[in-house]
Amino acid sequence: MDPLRESLHEPVRPDGTRSGLSDPDVAKPPWWRRLTVPFEVVIASVVVAAMVLLAGLLVYQVGTSARQAIITASDDSAQHISQLISDRVQHIVDPADATLRQLAFDPIAVATSLQARLRRLPVFVRLLEQNPLLSAVYIGYSDGQFLLVRPLRDAAFRARMEAPAEAAFLVQSMARERGTTGLTGRWNYYDAQLGLLRSSVRPDYRFDPRPRPWYAEAAEKKTQILTAPYVFFTTQEVGITLSQPSVDGRAVIGLDVALTDLGHEIGELRLVPRTEIAVVDQDRRVLAYPDMSRMLVRDGDETSLKLRTLDDLGVPSLQALHVFDLKEGPSRRFVVGGEEWLFKVMSLKSQRWEGLHILMAIPSRELLADVNENLRRQVWLSLALIALMLVFGWLAGRRVGRSLSGLALQAQALARFDFRRPKLRVSPVREVRALGQVMDRMSDTIQEFLHITHHISAESRLDVMLSSVLYELVRATNCTGGAVYLVEAQRAGLARTARYCEDPDQQLRYPEHLPMAFFINHADPQDGDHADDHLAKPQRVLRVQLRTRDGQPLGLLVLRYRANQQQDDVHFRAFVEKLSGTLSVAIETRSLIEGQKKLFDAVIRLVADAIDAKSPYTGGHCERVPQLAESLMQRMCDAREGPFAQVTMTDAERYEFRLGAWLHDCGKVTSPEHIIDKATKLEALYNRIHEIRMRFEVLWRDAELDYWKQHVAGVDPERLHNELLQRRERLQDDFAFVARSNVGGEFMAEADVERLATIGQQVWQRHFDDRIGLSQAEMGRLVSVPARSLPANEPLLSDRPEHMVPWGARKPPVEADNPANRWGFDMVLPPYEAHLGELHNLSIRRGTLTAEDRFKINDHIVQTIVMLSGLPFPPQLARVPAIAGSHHEKLDGTGYPRRLKEADLTLADRVMTLADIFEALTAADRPYKSPKTLSESLNIMSHMVRERHMDADVFRFFLTSGVWRDYAERFLTPAQRDAVDVDALVASLG
Repeated sequence: MDPLRESLHEPVRPDGTRSGLSDPDVAKPPWWRRLTVPFEVVIASVVVAAMVLLAGLLVYQVGTSARQAIITASDDSAQHISQLISDRVQHIVDPADATLRQLAFDPIAVATSLQARLRRLPVFVRLLEQNPLLSAVYIGYSDGQFLLVRPLRDAAFRARMEAPAEAAFLVQSMARERGTTGLTGRWNYYDAQLGLLRSSVRPDYRFDPRPRPWYAEAAEKKTQILTAPYVFFTTQEVGITLSQPSVDGRAVIGLDVALTDLGHEIGELRLVPRTEIAVVDQDRRVLAYPDMSRMLVRDGDETSLKLRTLDDLGVPSLQALHVFDLKEGPSRRFVVGGEEWLFKVMSLKSQRWEGLHILMAIPSRELLADVNENLRRQVWLSLALIALMLVFGWLAGRRVGRSLSGLALQAQALARFDFRRPKLRVSPVREVRALGQVMDRMSDTIQEFLHITHHISAESRLDVMLSSVLYELVRATNCTGGAVYLVEAQRAGLARTARYCEDPDQQLRYPEHLPMAFFINHADPQDGDHADDHLAKPQRVLRVQLRTRDGQPLGLLVLRYRANQQQDDVHFRAFVEKLSGTLSVAIETRSLIEGQKKLFDAVIRLVADAIDAKSPYTGGHCERVPQLAESLMQRMCDAREGPFAQVTMTDAERYEFRLGAWLHDCGKVTSPEHIIDKATKLEALYNRIHEIRMRFEVLWRDAELDYWKQHVAGVDPERLHNELLQRRERLQDDFAFVARSNVGGEFMAEADVERLATIGQQVWQRHFDDRIGLSQAEMGRLVSVPARSLPANEPLLSDRPEHMVPWGARKPPVEADNPANRWGFDMVLPPYEAHLGELHNLSIRRGTLTAEDRFKINDHIVQTIVMLSGLPFPPQLARVPAIAGSHHEKLDGTGYPRRLKEADLTLADRVMTLADIFEALTAADRPYKSPKTLSESLNIMSHMVRERHMDADVFRFFLTSGVWRDYAERFLTPAQRDAVDVDALVASLG
């Protein structure tokens, strides 16, 4: 044997040194480690142990499942009971509801005397006879009169009402009677045929319905109301009161409805004999219980009854529920007197009542009696089956052990790293034959593993890499199929990234999405054997977690294999888990790269969104321009004819163009909002027209003061009055002209500029110091300006020295001859950083921007190039600053900031220029202009093409490809989407 190989097989001491097998210093292992067990004993023990475990699991599973099934069934029954009780409540309330709605239209509602009301007595009596649950029908009037009809259904109640023996109805009334000044209380007793038996005046009966809740609430809400259940004072029944105003609103009709038979209904719905059911309200008062006598208790004054609470009901199983809240949910367990009970809470479903609950307590012993008996039978059956399998395991072990010697020889060859494929005679023993087949596959497997390593290291696209690796892995491990799932964002679940199956019909076994529980738990309720109609043997599933090096979840590797293969072993899982580590590293590496790319994209989007959010008038510009530019560039790449038929872009070039488009205005973060949003000429941080208006107000007051001074001096009043009116009219006209000049337009005439100068020469008098309350910057601009004594006469409009803000140290290096200009800028720098002069701003010929304002806005492209040039872009993104910073250049070299010529502008630059211009023309969020229609915008762009401001071929393709139409459908208002003559526009280009 090779000495090197011998050294590899030498035992290793704990200190790391090797020793020979015959070293006398090596201690022999203890006897229990040297003890050997016959194979048939092992097989028999394994079989018996498996049967014991299986039997225990089956008994446990059957018992648990049965208990859960019965509990679930009890929950379903409880829900059914809840629905029955809710329906019963509705059956009690709905007839009374219909009755009450009829009475609202009855003539009794407008009757003014007791005699007229008693003529409607048969109607009330008929309603009481038709609905035995009605305790009383009554009506109250807005003047305090009242009429109540009560049935006298039993002798005890008749005696309490002091009624004659043959009396069937009692009529209680409060009414105005002849010869009396107030309301008279009267009780009338009638027999069943409504014959008057006795009528008596009750001076002590004083009842005013108007302050009663049933009257007051119904009259206020002008609709039917329903009270919560309570104990009727007269009948001592549990019930409710319904009331409703009459049609004209001058009376309120009421019904008392008893709920006496609801408790009897509950008693008939018990799941087992000892089930306890009760209906309670939010205060745990018992509204219904099978034993109605338990529900009521004497009130404190011993003259009336009230509802008991659960604690006072005297039922131990229900009294123990005080520890639980009245929230609907699954069954809960509790123990009373050493006995386990199940507790269920259900809401009483009613359209009128809220806060009513049905409580159900069921003894577990009675509910699960059949389950416990079934478990005992299962235990005895399992013991008998274990005894039978003991004999079978012993015989099977002896039979299998005879073929182990041949397996051992082949295993030794495997241990010597001999992976050759010698021709072996086919053994009749299945295990030996299977091992030979496995060894034949070994060399092929090694090659497939090398292929896996190659795909992991060479493939850059994550999905392609995973698909290739999965294909090789399934073949190498002799699986029937597999899939790779990756964790979705926010760990919402697992998304399938790769899938491979030998049989296409098995692809449905790998859904596109899995819940996160599949990653958290190795086992799945559907794991185990999966029988298929067209497969002779079942299949099993192996799921292996893919994690990062710091333990964060990456995804899940799923392999499916036939149960009779070698993979059906714990070693196969360990092998796949180790192999998955390499796959995890590859996924993590690519995920990190992709994550950095997404982060970079998000930062770019953040900058663009921040620029749009910075100004409410340009919101969306930084988003619309890149979408338009990318859409146009994609159409060029898809073109198969014309000047752009040869245009192609790699993925890297597309990404580079996309970044340049999104960053094309990133320099606007430095642009002052008051200049970007400058809607009027005098606007700075605010619209300074208000200052000028106040100066006109001062001149107005001065004119009035002059008038009164001369009037007192005796000057002709009529002449003074005419002069004052003329002066006021001139001031109004002058200010109106200044205000109109403040609004930017397309053109301002020279005569208007001269008139502004004339108006500005008017003098107003300032009495307050203009050098206090200023910032340090404002004070700095006043250092070289001499202070004037007060009061000071000042021109109405002027360009004062402090209005000119010098550049100072902030002068940007944009001039071609500036040594600090290393970006190739070629721009004309205005003499001042800002010019706030009033005449200077009001005299702007076009728009609202001065030359200084215009430069400050144009400076955003300078800042874009400067900012992006300072970023360490990789080589494949090196042109991002150029793409982002060239969309204001023109083909004739008059653009900015670098005055590039046609030869210097790439196709990406020309596309960006067109996209920026088209978006600016059609934008509806600019403060200084109204949005232009499609035809107006495209006509302007055609003029710009003829003036060599834009590329003619790019604009022509823009027209013919219809990109402008798609953009208009997404971003323009219907009013802007007018008809466009594309052919005429193309023809105008020459």
